[in-house]
Amino acid sequence: MSRNRRRDMNGDASRGDSSALSPVPDPGVQLSQAAPALFDYSSILSMVLGGCCVNVWAYEQLLNINARIGSALSFSQVVFITLQSFPAFLVFPPGHRLPRLKPRQVPLTRWAAQVLLLTTSGLLNNWAFAYSVPLTILIVFRSAGLPVSMLFGFIAGKRYTAMQAVSVILVSTGVIFATLARPSSSGAAEKQANDMQQYTTGISMLVTSLVLTGLAGLLQEQTYKTYGPCWKEGVFYTHLLSFPYFIFLVRDVEQGLRSLSNTSGRDKSALQSWLILALNMLSQLICVSGVNRLSSQVSSVSTNIVLTTRKAISLCFSVWWFGNDWNAGLGVGAGMVFGGSLLFTASGPKKVDKKEE
Repeated sequence: MSRNRRRDMNGDASRGDSSALSPVPDPGVQLSQAAPALFDYSSILSMVLGGCCVNVWAYEQLLNINARIGSALSFSQVVFITLQSFPAFLVFPPGHRLPRLKPRQVPLTRWAAQVLLLTTSGLLNNWAFAYSVPLTILIVFRSAGLPVSMLFGFIAGKRYTAMQAVSVILVSTGVIFATLARPSSSGAAEKQANDMQQYTTGISMLVTSLVLTGLAGLLQEQTYKTYGPCWKEGVFYTHLLSFPYFIFLVRDVEQGLRSLSNTSGRDKSALQSWLILALNMLSQLICVSGVNRLSSQVSSVSTNIVLTTRKAISLCFSVWWFGNDWNAGLGVGAGMVFGGSLLFTASGPKKVDKKEE
């Protein structure tokens, strides 16, 4: 019995050794495992591409009603998104009659810093249209955040390939082409000079907005890396903390909201104007949620590429639907901006930071 037992044990051991040495087949990825991730990313892209494009359409409709509606529009979006998100952040602690806000994952000072950057950037974008900047150029400019993102990424310790440097030069040159390709206004020399002065002011606003947006993107990426993908908290607090801004813009907000009810000289009724505002706020919620979800899962550069694609679609739609000014110079500039952004993505970031490898 003992010999047989030894044989069995040796046989089992030898079989165990041979099985241990043989390669284990890769089971692959089951559809049930991949489907949730694919659905999550497809829903995020749908929110960004669909929600943001609809938002731009409603935004341009409102600008055609009143070119100085920017502050009222920003205030309406902040109020709507804050109220919509507020119930999800209320808790009722035991022994307390009044509800309280949920404990935060991220310090309030971190959200406040993002609010300062994002709100200022958003207001500058909205105001630029009132300074003789066509929406087509505004979209191209807002698509040119790649050089700023790369600059701040380089300062933060990231390194990039030569091809990525070429793509950033391409984007920067495209912005210059698009800016200089603005159709010249007709009229007296004094009027043209005044119009150019306003246009220069508007472009300065857009440049400042690009820098602030780049800083906000870098700060947002670092926040999610440090504290986790708490994008819902980001949406809520970056809008809630924006309210103090509008104390200084009360008159501007009032005139913007009153203009929606003033139907003189335009073909839209007051009801249509308010419905367009409602559509803008709803699509803004979808767009912001999608962007925050995206930035919580990928880098700021990858997020910028998706947003660039969305803006390219918005630009084509704006020219086709609204018949906005278009010329060869603007077309070349826009093509260089979008092409350079895609080239940057294809070349892939080259990281040398040991912490990131």
